[in-house]
Amino acid sequence: MGESGELGKPYSRSPASGGVAHHAMPLPQVHWHVLLSVSLVSALLLGACGEKQQAQPGAVPPPPAVTAAEVMRREITPSVTFNGRVEAVDRVELRARVEGFVEQRRFEEGAEVNAGDLLIVLEKAPYKAQIGQIRGQITAAEGTLRLAQIEVERMRKLVARRAIAQAELDRANAQYTQARGELQRLRAALDRAKLDLDYTAIKAPIKGRIGRFVFSVGDFVTPSSEPLAVIVSQDPMYVSFPVSSRKLLEIRRTAKDRDQVKVKVRLPDGSIYDETGAINFVDVQTDPTTDTVIARATIPNPKRFLVPDQLVGVIVEQKQPERALVIPQAVIAVDQAGPYVLVVGKDSKTEQRRIQLGSAQNSEITVTKGLKEGEQIIVEGLQKIRPGQIVSVSAAVKGSD
Repeated sequence: MGESGELGKPYSRSPASGGVAHHAMPLPQVHWHVLLSVSLVSALLLGACGEKQQAQPGAVPPPPAVTAAEVMRREITPSVTFNGRVEAVDRVELRARVEGFVEQRRFEEGAEVNAGDLLIVLEKAPYKAQIGQIRGQITAAEGTLRLAQIEVERMRKLVARRAIAQAELDRANAQYTQARGELQRLRAALDRAKLDLDYTAIKAPIKGRIGRFVFSVGDFVTPSSEPLAVIVSQDPMYVSFPVSSRKLLEIRRTAKDRDQVKVKVRLPDGSIYDETGAINFVDVQTDPTTDTVIARATIPNPKRFLVPDQLVGVIVEQKQPERALVIPQAVIAVDQAGPYVLVVGKDSKTEQRRIQLGSAQNSEITVTKGLKEGEQIIVEGLQKIRPGQIVSVSAAVKGSD
């Protein structure tokens, strides 16, 4: 082959060399940007192949990091919370037992009264007049009875002398019996009139706080009128609350005797009432519509904070504390089979553990079955792991007694 000339020029041999001169076909021009593009594409393809070759040797991603808490055992006071209603131990409606006009109201509405205090006075004049009238009738009846008795004695003597027939004596005895019965009736009427007179003075039958007087002085009231006022006892008070049959069984298992539990009341403002009560009654039958049993506690009310028909929270707790396993409530998951937690087991592998829960303790809850003291349960990172997966415990929260 001959030597090539400059790029783009025809090939020729110099005549001086003795060669025969001739012309060759011109070569196509190659632009610099075309060569650059080809080089870039080649580099990208080689780079992609290199990355693919590097990713192929089975690299395993690091295990997900989680936060775990240690299951701890500490002293707690088991408690259960219910919704309840305050009730007065005694509640009395004051009613008129006789008819008459109201003459006096001798109490302040809302004040506390003692048993026997005079509260309302009805007009007395008609009943006093009735008593006087009956007493006059009694005097006349006593005279009639005396006369009938004399007649009987006289007839008895005449019959003994055979001066009159026995029928006359029998008639005299009947009249005497009638006179004695009339006297007895009038004396009973006098007792009733005196009782009616006493009923015009309406007194407090119990100690407590009296409510609003629904009538006014001068109103006419009768036994069929609505209650004049209501008195409710103040100290102690009842707190009644419904308990599910299942929860009642749990309480009875943990506390064999009512004396082993105490009752606290959470007031409407969220505060806990100072006084502590005790359960004094559990109903003998269950409400079939709600499957609940009504329980009732007695609680002192010296400060008068508790008001009848008030809605309150009822906390039934065990008197003596006990040691139990506790975990945060936030770590508990629930499915159709019940509650469970994820435990960091051997070789940092997660395990789904079914648990049985006890009583709540603020943000924590006791566990009666399914966990052991010292085990680690996952508290953070639950959304990115599954049972059986290996995890990295980045921060273990140690429990304390």
